[in-house]
Amino acid sequence: MPAAKLGDSSKLEVGEWVVAIGNPFGLSHTLTVGVVSAKGRTSIGINDYEDFIQTDAAINPGNSGGPLVNLDAEVVGINTAIFSRSGGYMGVGFAIPINLAREIADQLIDKGEVTRGYLGIVIQPLTADLAKSFGVEQVKGILVSQVSDDSPADMAGLRQGDIIIAYRGEPVTNVGSFRNRVSLTRPGSTEELTILREGKQMTLTVTIGKLTREKLAAQTSSQSAEKLGLTVQTLTPQLAEQFGVKMGEGVVVTEVRPGSIAAMAGIEPGTVIMQVDREPVKNAAEFKRAVEKSSDDKSILLLLRRGNAQQYVVLSW
Repeated sequence: MPAAKLGDSSKLEVGEWVVAIGNPFGLSHTLTVGVVSAKGRTSIGINDYEDFIQTDAAINPGNSGGPLVNLDAEVVGINTAIFSRSGGYMGVGFAIPINLAREIADQLIDKGEVTRGYLGIVIQPLTADLAKSFGVEQVKGILVSQVSDDSPADMAGLRQGDIIIAYRGEPVTNVGSFRNRVSLTRPGSTEELTILREGKQMTLTVTIGKLTREKLAAQTSSQSAEKLGLTVQTLTPQLAEQFGVKMGEGVVVTEVRPGSIAAMAGIEPGTVIMQVDREPVKNAAEFKRAVEKSSDDKSILLLLRRGNAQQYVVLSW
């Protein structure tokens, strides 16, 4: 059987025509056509590490695993998921870039497992307000909100409050892409980090560690609750000070999906969720577990804090 030729997903451009092939709803050999809507989509909540191609080619249940092909008949992605409120096509589909799939496949073939690079830091987006607080004129890079003891980052001299502006000589623009780049770096390799510390640019040399399950669980700082339609983040020292709470006293809402049950309940970004079903939540991982525990009841009681006021809200789905 002839094999499909693999393309170079890094050369894809927004607006380029693509074709999705698969078996939606059991209808084999279905072909749909669309364009690349966006590249490098992260923080969708499908997986811990995300770098998706977004397309408006119709992708429905059953398309997963099928190829996303360019007009040169080259496979540029693997159809993976859809964003939908009805469960069907709504014009927003996602595919894993073939370059990423090839990297993972090579690791599985060579080693029998996927190994990810590890720094040992918790990072967050650098907003305009945070940039001003740290004395940075331009909003570029990402903020280090926590450094784990004895981690590769700690041994390299990285500190809480540092702003990472480049990795391996390439600019750092957002949290998702930086996490992906570090995870795909070979453990044991020595790389350069360019940072801003108290307004001064510095270059640090770090030896990349190997990410284990325990380390992944410890560094998870944000979680998405699809049923509720919101994303929360573990409170960092800066966020705790900003919202007038102590670290470990809840999680902060960073994103609310329009039209979701969270949005209809009046929950907004910046709201601090202190309890789930009358149990305190200390970090994003605890919040996710508490929401999953309430899935059978299809109802959840939240204690919210906005400013100095606290309020109970029940969300049902």
